[in-house]
Amino acid sequence: MTARCLLAILLAACVLQADLQQAKSEPNLFKRAMLALDNANAALAKAHEAYARGDTKEVEALAREIAESVVFAEASLRETGKNPRKNPKWFKRAESSTRELLRRLDAFQQDMDASDRPLLDAAKANVQKVHDDLLLGVLEGEEK
Repeated sequence: MTARCLLAILLAACVLQADLQQAKSEPNLFKRAMLALDNANAALAKAHEAYARGDTKEVEALAREIAESVVFAEASLRETGKNPRKNPKWFKRAESSTRELLRRLDAFQQDMDASDRPLLDAAKANVQKVHDDLLLGVLEGEEK
C-alpha cells in the first residue's frame, strides 16, 4: 500500500513538472512567462540532485536551461506590448519569482565546492539582469 502511494506521488510530480517546450507552446504570453519561470525552478531542483550525485556536466547543462528559461520568460513578457508600470501584475510576479530564484541560486552556489561555483556564474548573471530589467520596468515603466 505504501509503495503504491509513493509511486502515485512520484507520477504526479512528473506530470506537474513544467518544461520549456510546454512553455513555448502556450499561446497566452503571460502564462508562457510563468511556465518558463517554473521550468527554471524545476531545473534548479534537478541541478541540486545532479550535484549531490557528483554530475557536474548535468549541473552545467541545467544552469544553461535556467538562464534560457528566464530570458525566454522576459522575452514573452516584453512580447505582450504591455507597459509594466500600468499593468504590473504579471511583471511583478516574474520579478518576485526571479528574485527568489536568485536567492536559491546563491544558496546553492555557496553550498557547492569552491572549484565548482563558476558553473552557476553565467546563469546567475542572466537571472540578475532579467530581474533588474523587470524591476526597472515595474518601477519606471516605458517611456512613450
